[in-house]
Amino acid sequence: MAIQWFPGHMHKARKEIAKIMPKIDLVVEVLDARLPVSSENPLVHELRSGKPVIKVLNKSDLADEVRTRSWVEHFSTGDTQAIPLCCDNKGEVKRLAALCKKMVPNRVSADRPIRVMIMGIPNVGKSTLINGLLGRKIAKVGNEPAITKAQQRFVTHNGLAIYDTPGILWPKILDQDSTFRLAASGAIKDTVMEYEEVALYALDFLLKDYPDLLVARFKLKELPEKPEQALDEIGRRRGCLRSGGVVDYHKAAEILIGDLRAAKIGRLTFETVAEWQHKAQLREAARLEELARIEQEKPDSKE
Repeated sequence: MAIQWFPGHMHKARKEIAKIMPKIDLVVEVLDARLPVSSENPLVHELRSGKPVIKVLNKSDLADEVRTRSWVEHFSTGDTQAIPLCCDNKGEVKRLAALCKKMVPNRVSADRPIRVMIMGIPNVGKSTLINGLLGRKIAKVGNEPAITKAQQRFVTHNGLAIYDTPGILWPKILDQDSTFRLAASGAIKDTVMEYEEVALYALDFLLKDYPDLLVARFKLKELPEKPEQALDEIGRRRGCLRSGGVVDYHKAAEILIGDLRAAKIGRLTFETVAEWQHKAQLREAARLEELARIEQEKPDSKE
């Protein structure tokens, strides 16, 4: 399942971000703690122009705590710091504000507000975070992607000048796992996904990584061997039946994805540091192999 989703307002947002970035002191990139790399937009790295960045692993209350700690350690290096967060937790939001000041001490010592740009893909919680930093509801919040469509600027009372940006996806998602994970989490509009296909991917993941949570949530008598069997059993147990006792797999898939997004299945994280390190090694090996092939195909300079 390949997804390409780059609406006009996202293209416009990219141009606006590039224009204002020279005035920014610090970038706060909001990620989904359940899929830290899949929700990490490569355009953020491109557009931040070397500015220090705080990677906020939001929705950490929905994620696997052990895997979240591993991701925080992995991301925190050089001019990048990572912090787990639940954006509607006032105490955690205050901790983020303090970290912003720590990372840009020259602005604090000059008694000037730190100019912070909030960035991230759709539906990761940017607006909720901004409202938490402001202590009041300013940015529009919604449980669907692409709520914010125009850049906005807010100044907090505690020394932060905050720039909100629309959630932007990159033109084409190349990693197949990321495509499914983004769809399962709700970062991509439901109108561009196939529910059954995404549900089967999610079930395959749950069978391998969190089988006990799957069994407990849907009261399965035994662990199915295949995702298709799991979806069939969920449909039967939740009454997703058509005439003749045939399972309505679309309805069963909706239930599975809904429970997954609402964390009713339990706290889980789709990806590990080791997985993405392995993928990076494979990409580098493929790159070197391609370079060697090109070198071999070059005409002999002596001829």
